[in-house]
Amino acid sequence: GDIVLLAKPVTLTEGDRVTLTTDVPVATDGTSKPEKLLYAVSLPPVHGQIEHINYPGVPISSYSQLDVVAQKVSHIHDNSHGAGKEALR
Repeated sequence: GDIVLLAKPVTLTEGDRVTLTTDVPVATDGTSKPEKLLYAVSLPPVHGQIEHINYPGVPISSYSQLDVVAQKVSHIHDNSHGAGKEALR
């Protein structure tokens, strides 16, 4: 089926961490198989990284919808002073 992705902006300040939940990115594809929905980070954040909470400090380039549901993915802001707005894709 069609894939629908809903995303909301997240505000982080210097050194902050936010755990991605289904309030931020959530995707559906009309099937009942969320374990098959994968996010691929094609444009990572410039001032930080996306990482799995079980492997802090190690950036990841993909994660599943089930990882989001289980709150196992975080966006970590580095300690860059004066970092402006950024988006990841």
